[in-house]
Amino acid sequence: MITFYIWCCDPTHLPIPAEKPGTMRSSLTLVGTLWAFLSLVTAVASSTSYFLPYWLFGFQLGKPVSFSTFRRCNYPVRGEGHSLIMVEECGRYASFSAIPSLAWQMCTVVTGAGCALLLLVALAAVLGCCMEELISRMMGRCMGAAQFVGGLLISSGCALYPLGWNSPEIMQTCGNVSNQFQLGTCRLGWAYYCAGGGAAAAMLICTWLSCFAGRNPKPVMLVESIMRNTNSYAMELDHCLKP
Repeated sequence: MITFYIWCCDPTHLPIPAEKPGTMRSSLTLVGTLWAFLSLVTAVASSTSYFLPYWLFGFQLGKPVSFSTFRRCNYPVRGEGHSLIMVEECGRYASFSAIPSLAWQMCTVVTGAGCALLLLVALAAVLGCCMEELISRMMGRCMGAAQFVGGLLISSGCALYPLGWNSPEIMQTCGNVSNQFQLGTCRLGWAYYCAGGGAAAAMLICTWLSCFAGRNPKPVMLVESIMRNTNSYAMELDHCLKP
């Protein structure tokens, strides 16, 4: 009967149910909502740690010194009488080539690329909470693969970071006894652990949750409307069949 109605009447007159005002449809499942939240948390944690100069702590000229890959807090300058004095402020290196070691230059690029990738996925995941049919099941899995790559890049940056501990600038801060994978008198800071933890969570937890984040594709809207509104269609069918 429904099929006959479609052929004998104009489909444009089919009653399409209007959505309630103020309702917001999501393209994510309940697991997908959790995935979007964790994606945002891991991306913000890794990116914030990337920009903060608290990866490595040490002392120089009796003052605390801290580093990241491309930033530093407190540095020595030549004062009057050619004596060294400490300038107590934070800032980035003047140029990319001024970064103390090749390992830290590579770490800056690799970690930055990973953070950018995690932020893009997190933004898309948050938009998926507010927009219907934005993220399908397959799209969610592709975004999870991108998160795995982003986490892998950040993890690679964290692995490259100790290779720069033998540079003269770092050795001066670490008691002149530091070497690759040997901190000397320095210690790792909380930002290093936060970046690595965010990368691990993105690779392991977010990638797994992304497999169940998106909704399956919906059927054609006309067929869906017919199935939901059988009673109203029956009334239109009676009117259509009248001579």
